[in-house]
Amino acid sequence: MFLPGWSVCCVLLTLRVSACVSEISEKDDHEVNCSQGLFDCIRKNVSPLSEAENDADVDVQKLTAYFKFCCKDRAQCVLCLVIDTEININLSKTMENEDHSGGDDEDYSEETRNPKASVTVCYKAGPTMPTCKKVEFTVNHTASNRDIQAKISMVITKPAGITFSSHVRVYSKPSYRTQDVVVPSLNEVCSQELQERVEECHVPELRSVINRKMNQVELQSVDSNKSFSSVCVKYESNGRCQNLDRTTIPLYSVTHCMCFQVWDEKNEGLRRTESCPFINRPSEDIQRNLWQNVSVSVGQGQTNDYLSMLWWNLSAPCRLEGEVWPCHKESHCREIKDFKQQLTNETWIQNRKGMWEKNGVFEDINLQLSPCVMVKVKGMAHDLGPFCFNNTDRWRWSLLVVGVMLLICLTVLIFYLFHDFVKKWVWSWHHGGFVKIGRKQLHVVLLSPPDVDDGVSEAVCRLGSLLCNQGFSVLVDQWSRKEQCTLGPLPWLHSQLLELNSQGGRVVLVLTRKALEKVEEWSQQHKEGIKTKGEDKGLSQIVSPYSDVFTASLCIIQADKQLGRAGERFLLVKFDSHADIDRRELPELLQGLMLFQIPSETQALLTELTVGGTRTGSGGKTWTGWKWSASERWRAKTKEEPHCKCVGVQKTLRQSL
Repeated sequence: MFLPGWSVCCVLLTLRVSACVSEISEKDDHEVNCSQGLFDCIRKNVSPLSEAENDADVDVQKLTAYFKFCCKDRAQCVLCLVIDTEININLSKTMENEDHSGGDDEDYSEETRNPKASVTVCYKAGPTMPTCKKVEFTVNHTASNRDIQAKISMVITKPAGITFSSHVRVYSKPSYRTQDVVVPSLNEVCSQELQERVEECHVPELRSVINRKMNQVELQSVDSNKSFSSVCVKYESNGRCQNLDRTTIPLYSVTHCMCFQVWDEKNEGLRRTESCPFINRPSEDIQRNLWQNVSVSVGQGQTNDYLSMLWWNLSAPCRLEGEVWPCHKESHCREIKDFKQQLTNETWIQNRKGMWEKNGVFEDINLQLSPCVMVKVKGMAHDLGPFCFNNTDRWRWSLLVVGVMLLICLTVLIFYLFHDFVKKWVWSWHHGGFVKIGRKQLHVVLLSPPDVDDGVSEAVCRLGSLLCNQGFSVLVDQWSRKEQCTLGPLPWLHSQLLELNSQGGRVVLVLTRKALEKVEEWSQQHKEGIKTKGEDKGLSQIVSPYSDVFTASLCIIQADKQLGRAGERFLLVKFDSHADIDRRELPELLQGLMLFQIPSETQALLTELTVGGTRTGSGGKTWTGWKWSASERWRAKTKEEPHCKCVGVQKTLRQSL
């Protein structure tokens, strides 16, 4: 069980070096010591759920656990968990078996005379699975002894899951005895003489060098062979440490209470070394840095007894000692008697910026005499101040008046510069939505009905000119006969729809009685699956040159209706001369498209084209918009705009026919 030649010096965590313990095995799994009466002691790793199978009854009467350092020769010391148990072994069951055997079987008698038993001890730290060690042993007894008292001690090197400051619970099986043990912190361990032999205590140390030429402080490692990877700086030893991503510090930010912490980022479990290199190095520059960073703010308030009070707040990189007292500015800031307050190292609070703050209050102070605060800092030749409270109510009211006047002037200026846009906004709001200021030019495609009527053609042309004058990009099918003949009606219409998708806009379809008949005829042919090859009613039949484009639009409306987007791209228009067209009598193909009557509903049409389909797919137009007084006024309006005239429409129409 024990191998000679291996001596280990075990040191308790109280760090008082004890005598060398007995010789133990080289392997940690066999570090177990049994008292006289037990032999063949072997330690094994077992599951926490395993059950003991003993030839004798074993009862753990006492359980003692503690931590110590195990140091072998000159090597590094490691943390060890020592568990001592005092057990009672009852051999009544064994002796009964021996009596029943009658001594016939010599081997059996030998086995029952020296029964085997075991003790299991487990430990765990925090919410982890327990680690269990089982000690198996053989009992050596005489026939007269039924109870045997024995001791078992085991040393567990580097116990799994246990670190410094851990709370550990140790318990035994089958008798459930427990003990809670706390591992000392790393700072406690490393503050003793043993720190040189504990690996966790080896952390880099820092030194500071003042470079006057560069006006900075350089941070260097004491050991030239090692470099520190992480540094943080704080003001006062109990201040909040802020990470430092550089190894140089401007000299103007250095104060006597500045401290540094250094640690190895690769091993966060190691402790940090802290140094305050300037606390015992008095320097005028360092003292001046502290005094220049002292700030005092003053304010007024009221106590619960409705007395006036003057509160003050002093902030500095370090906690200061000194005095604070109030004074009146009118009296050249002479001290007010019996109001002096002391500055001590207590009750200081560190703010988010790392500055230390201290607050105070002077009660029953006359605030009408411009009260101020003076500060005297220990070690400083002159007083700081005066820090006065200024009545800012009048200034605040003046600032408010100036701000209101500027806002009014700015509003008037914007209204003057953008009154046209404001008018459009107001007009659009009355008609169902806001017009976007600065919008891009919308595209409108105006399709003529399949009528051979000069009056209808002229009306379509005037409507196109009106839309052009209102700022729309307008294309009337009457103006694109050459492109239609080159591309064909359906490809030409598809090209216009592509432009609509990029610019935004709508296709406006003009309805007449002839157009409705065409829609009904096309719908019937579409239902019967008959291809339209043109109306073969004799050579004398006159066909409108725009009939094919109108028919192509019906194909696209049919496709868009199946996709549920016909109302997003198509609008219907009828002229007052065709007022007999009733919205309720529209063919099924055109149901759901908005219908406007021109010129009485011209403004409503313009609003719908401008706003951009805020009522798309609403099932029909539910409002009428503004009405013009007479159709002559609409015609006159279109004739006043020379750049959108419909030139030579009748002539072109007759040539096409």
